[in-house]
Amino acid sequence: MSGPVVVGVDGSASSLAAVEVAAREARLREAELRIVHAFGWPAAHVPPGVAPWTRSEKGLEAMVEGTLAEAERRAYACAPEVVTSRSVVVGEPLMVLEIESRTAALAVVGSRGLGGFGGLLLGSTAVHLAAHGHCPLMVVREHPEPAGPVVLAVDGSPAGEAAVGFAFAEAALRSAPLLALHVWNTWSERAYDGPGDPLSSVVVDIDELREAEQRLLDETLSPWRARFPQVAVEPRLVRSRIRPALIDASREAQLLVAGARGRGGFTGLLLGSVSQALLHHAHCPVTVVRGTE
Repeated sequence: MSGPVVVGVDGSASSLAAVEVAAREARLREAELRIVHAFGWPAAHVPPGVAPWTRSEKGLEAMVEGTLAEAERRAYACAPEVVTSRSVVVGEPLMVLEIESRTAALAVVGSRGLGGFGGLLLGSTAVHLAAHGHCPLMVVREHPEPAGPVVLAVDGSPAGEAAVGFAFAEAALRSAPLLALHVWNTWSERAYDGPGDPLSSVVVDIDELREAEQRLLDETLSPWRARFPQVAVEPRLVRSRIRPALIDASREAQLLVAGARGRGGFTGLLLGSVSQALLHHAHCPVTVVRGTE
């Protein structure tokens, strides 16, 4: 794996929790940790000639330095052997972190920063990066179960193949088991999420559909199991509503991995409804991996 682990910080409790997770990820990968703080100017324009960071505002300097110092302290406490660098950039956090993701192995952010409204569970930065970032994005949510598995949301789509590879590699790095969960129903291709299957067995041959979904799960995992023989894999086929089943599985997981957009996604959307639901409601950190569009 190449490139640093990049973590965005803004001084919020959520972003500082993300720093701790990012430091551990950097240690697992033997990678550099890059702590990035971005801020916009009040007029939403960078004054001409301003470098990525200027110390002309003493109050701002103290605030930024305090944020970075605390972030570095948290990182060192979690992974003292990791080489850490810092970057302060004038600009919108969305764009700054998107640019940083171009050379990163992994980007890590908290689920909500200082700029979030009280009623929002997920900050706009996380949603934007999940849809537009150039590397896998890990959103730190709640407290993971340390001994739990890495849970992979298997959808069988070509775009989801990158998520499968990431989940296997992450399980290997963590020496953790991998739970490969494929949730299906009679409208699986549309990621149906109503109160129950909309079609009955009179219209759909349930046994035939179940067998087809099992083949999809087995065929998706087979090449990766050969590539990562050290990873203990539990394939699990579940007939249920997709989003609730994955959110429930996250309760006992240390990480949940999903593709950005799976089967049934609309072509113009970069982030599917299932991925968005996981980012908002999962009970453990979630990594969204974009595939080749």
